[in-house]
Amino acid sequence: MYPIRVGKGLVERGWRVFGLALAGSRVASDMKAAGFEVFEAASRNQAILRLPALLRWMKQSGIQIVHCHKSSDLLLAALLGTISSFRLIFTEHMGSKRPKKDPLHRWIYGKVDRVLSISDETLRRNRAALPLPAERIQRLWLGTELTSCEEEPALIRGELGIPTGPLIGMVGRFSPGKGQRELLEAFALLRTEFPDLQLLLVGGTLATEGADEPFVTELECDITQRQLGGVVHFSGFRRDTARMLQAMDVVVIPSHNEAFGLTVIEAMAAGKPIVGATTGAVPEVLGGVGLLAEPLQPQVIAAQIKVLLRDPELSERLGKLARERAEQKFDMSLHLDLLIDIYQGLS
Repeated sequence: MYPIRVGKGLVERGWRVFGLALAGSRVASDMKAAGFEVFEAASRNQAILRLPALLRWMKQSGIQIVHCHKSSDLLLAALLGTISSFRLIFTEHMGSKRPKKDPLHRWIYGKVDRVLSISDETLRRNRAALPLPAERIQRLWLGTELTSCEEEPALIRGELGIPTGPLIGMVGRFSPGKGQRELLEAFALLRTEFPDLQLLLVGGTLATEGADEPFVTELECDITQRQLGGVVHFSGFRRDTARMLQAMDVVVIPSHNEAFGLTVIEAMAAGKPIVGATTGAVPEVLGGVGLLAEPLQPQVIAAQIKVLLRDPELSERLGKLARERAEQKFDMSLHLDLLIDIYQGLS
């Protein structure tokens, strides 16, 4: 989870970081592994019922800043804010699409000192929808660790059982809006010209891993009907995203309306040529260092992938430019610098 990656970076810089998580959850265990001190509750409702105990824990810990990453956590934070003194920051990861200016939301957001929007696209949405003055809503792009994978792609492909030949792929949660269906259609079109082409889909396929399981079943049926079972590969849930990207010749991000797209900057950091969606924040993040395609038009996606497969020099040049842009704009170290500036500016 992104908040844990950020928190781990803060811990490494000497900050004390605390977490509130569901008891026994993966989030709780990952927080502890990252060096957080964790308060666990059986449910969000139980956390509200345990408000006095939570408040005592916060005071004993000397917590001065509360940073929420889910809007559903803001009510609890606002309740705590009525009886305790701390700065409240909320990173809005999606961009509010409906107005939140009713009395309840006005009260909740009245406790929020700063809303961080992860892209210009979400900044625009949030300033239109949230009951806060524009100066309390700002953009802070996400960041990623820029560690590069030097492993030979062929070795990674061999581990995954992928034969030799060009490999395109994507990383993302399995759901209709992420674009796996459209990429599969584009892949089927490309196979007529590139018979050795392979497709790698990276992501957990179970509901417990965030996947839309009925959608995964639909994809599997489509793959069978198209007789593509031997050339479409599912990696399952992976933590080694950089290795999966290293295995690919072209990375495709066909999301229908991405609020930011961590996969975009991860692919940029990997130095890969990218075909991204024309919608959402993907063009903003790419900044001209990748090709774009309308995500609902598989023929256009296929055409842009074909450009890169046919032109290795262009692919190499775009990959280098993508890496340079990632280093300049999306390094996690830069993100942490800017976030700490915000924290200190509010204290």
